[in-house]
Amino acid sequence: MSSTLERARRQLTAHPLALDAGIAAGALVCMALGSFLDPSGGSGGGDGGSWDVRTPDPLSLFLIAVGAVALVARRRAPKTVLAVTGTVSLVECVTGDPRAPVVMSAVIALFTVAAATDRHTTLRVGLLTTTVLTGAAMLAGPLPWYAQENLAVFAWTGIGATAGDAVRSRRAVVGAMRERAERAERTREEEARRRVAEERLRIARDLHDVVAHHIALVNVQAGVAAHVMDKRPDQAKEALAHVREASRSALNELRATVGLLRQSGDPEAPTEPAPGLSRLDELAGTFRSAGLQVEVARADQGAVLPAAVDLAAYRIIQEALTNVRKHAGPDARAEVSVVRVGPHIEVTVLDDGEGDDATTEVGGGHGLLGMRERVTALRGTLTTGPRYGGGFRVHAILPVRTRAAAPEEPV
Repeated sequence: MSSTLERARRQLTAHPLALDAGIAAGALVCMALGSFLDPSGGSGGGDGGSWDVRTPDPLSLFLIAVGAVALVARRRAPKTVLAVTGTVSLVECVTGDPRAPVVMSAVIALFTVAAATDRHTTLRVGLLTTTVLTGAAMLAGPLPWYAQENLAVFAWTGIGATAGDAVRSRRAVVGAMRERAERAERTREEEARRRVAEERLRIARDLHDVVAHHIALVNVQAGVAAHVMDKRPDQAKEALAHVREASRSALNELRATVGLLRQSGDPEAPTEPAPGLSRLDELAGTFRSAGLQVEVARADQGAVLPAAVDLAAYRIIQEALTNVRKHAGPDARAEVSVVRVGPHIEVTVLDDGEGDDATTEVGGGHGLLGMRERVTALRGTLTTGPRYGGGFRVHAILPVRTRAAAPEEPV
């Protein structure tokens, strides 16, 4: 039954003119029946009051027809239809029999105006219609001013305006709820797309850092092994061992990342902590084994950093040393310093090479871009560029306190 009603409602909504014509036809039938029936006729006897049949005035029938026909256009021109139906109702109240319910057409038109406009317009139009029709029926009509037919005009016009305003208010509430739901859905979709984009960027950045670091080491050690293979086989074996270790680390990192991407549900907790400054000596050792002279100086007072800051500092140093090894030349030396300055941690990587670091900076490689993205995400600052007298400088200032940091963390 409910599905049949819903289907009928959709069909009527899709054809509003047919709906208005049906309402006009129903109003015509009701007004015509009301004009022919007299509820006050034939009283007495044991069966109480009864209905009698009367002959309405031709003018009343004409006014009924005009009011019903006007209702067909109530949706397209509600105020015009109200003016027409109000006029024929006024004429009926003054010149004809007020018991002929011509005012029904005005009530329907007033309901339409109230449902299609705002409350202020409804109040003005409703008061005007009710006052004019009721006043005309009481002052100029053939019945006494206190007759129930006159009071019915006041009641029905007030009900029409009130009902139309209630329908308009309900439509506004439903529309606002639907708009909020659609806005919330769009917000959820935009947030999901933003998070996906951020996650893809983070994964791409981590992959670049890891692969660039290990591949650079593999390349250097492979070159060393090829150079000393014939004259110093022991050193070649040691270089190949470093190649094997670096390639194994790179494969493990790639396998972990690919495994994370292939998971359909929520990822499991990592089995080992993310790299941070606690592994800085180990990181420097891998570069020293590749032939890069690295000096590390720390004055961070052993502060415990938030995980995001600790990881970013480690990755910045890793990428900067990788760039030194790739671009600064075989005799370059690097200096790494980590200093705590008030509420910030400052990471600096210097080298004295004479390679193509400046070209790397101008070209905007993925390594420097990844550094800048990491620092920007933490609301820090990054400065990179050639040093006076040769070499390259990477300087990052990272805030120790982030949104995720505990408020009691020492400064």
